[in-house]
Amino acid sequence: MPAVVDPEGCTGCETCVAVCPAAAITMEGDRAKVDPGLCVDCGTCVDECPAGAISLE
Repeated sequence: MPAVVDPEGCTGCETCVAVCPAAAITMEGDRAKVDPGLCVDCGTCVDECPAGAISLE
């Protein structure tokens, strides 16, 4: 299950972009966006998001 970003919870800090081992997260405007085709479902971004705006679905 790929990671999903809650756009209302995302603060645009880019922490998830920096920690993603698969480079599956990019910034779209001021919000993070996950490419489900690249996401390896590791959960690193979920653990590191200070806003708690990412989950595995």
